[in-house]
Amino acid sequence: MAQFTLSVDGEARQVEAQPETPLLYVLRGQLGLKGPKFGCGFAQCGACTVIVNGAAARSCMLPVSAVQDQPIRTLDGLVKDGKPHLVQLAFIEEEAAQCGYCTNAWVMNVVALLERNSAPTKDQIRQELAGLKCRCGMHMAILRAVLRAAAQMRKTAGATTTGQA
Repeated sequence: MAQFTLSVDGEARQVEAQPETPLLYVLRGQLGLKGPKFGCGFAQCGACTVIVNGAAARSCMLPVSAVQDQPIRTLDGLVKDGKPHLVQLAFIEEEAAQCGYCTNAWVMNVVALLERNSAPTKDQIRQELAGLKCRCGMHMAILRAVLRAAAQMRKTAGATTTGQA
């Protein structure tokens, strides 16, 4: 066992684990986070997605030793001051979740995408999200949610830069 300091959702957290322990197990088992989920265990479905150092990462195959001293963001940490992230609000407004199991994957990948590219095309969105799975068939609602969130984030960024926030 080894000690690791992880920066999770802006907070330094001390954990003890074998270096090869998947980050997902630490996030859920030791830190009690509920956002990232165990889906396939092979980094195929995306249910375990977190954002590490600004990029979407599948935490089920990512060793905890590989992320020490890197900022980790989870679905649990997107809510600020009791308010959902704009991407979460867009998913709610577009009714882009049915069973909800895969929602973590979509939301975290969309947040990472929109932080890199505030105005993605539909093709760029499809390419970015191509590896994610939704058994409920919510893909068109998810696409609408991404476009809505992108527009809202651009609007919010514009208001902030012009002093109107």
